[in-house]
Amino acid sequence: MGPVRPARTQAERRRHTRQALLDAVLLQLEAGESFDALSLRSVARAAGVVPTAFYRHFESMDALGLALVEESFRTLRAMLRDAREGLPPEQVIHRSVEILMEHVRQHRAHFIFVVRVGYTGNVVLRHAIRGEIRLFTSELATDLARFPVLREWTTDDLQMLAGLLVNTMIATVGATVDAPVAAPAAEAEIARVAAKQLRLTMLAVPHWRSERSPR
Repeated sequence: MGPVRPARTQAERRRHTRQALLDAVLLQLEAGESFDALSLRSVARAAGVVPTAFYRHFESMDALGLALVEESFRTLRAMLRDAREGLPPEQVIHRSVEILMEHVRQHRAHFIFVVRVGYTGNVVLRHAIRGEIRLFTSELATDLARFPVLREWTTDDLQMLAGLLVNTMIATVGATVDAPVAAPAAEAEIARVAAKQLRLTMLAVPHWRSERSPR
């Protein structure tokens, strides 16, 4: 007879149920369902809980969707921020692309959700995704200002450059989730194109001139 596992605490049971609800949505999205077509009852059933248990964690399907948006971006932002701080400038692009693609690969269902909802989903979640992208862009602009060649750039120009880089990353996310699963050649090509586009953008940096505006 094996060892007896200790009973879960109430907090652990709550975390488990909450994660089961999130995972149930992701599985249905991976199977081709749209988020707006999912019902609270179908999600609760797929998670193995009663509908009333849903309301102990989320007040609505939109609230659950917002949790997925936040979960999708939080770790990625932190990982890319760490890469920018810990590497010399010449290695940042290559490492950032590696981190981006590895994160999307490991959390494919999350980014299927983000890509689909970002273009066709409900207004609440679209706005949340745009907010995360704006935050992503602002954090990148702040970090870019630390590079010697960019220290004299205006805030507007730093935001513009960050926006170009983030748009390339978003396109890379879309291409990665659209690629066949476990297709190394396809992923390698996506990574090559992304790194090339990012390098091309950065090559223009020393030649950019704009009218000065107050920071």
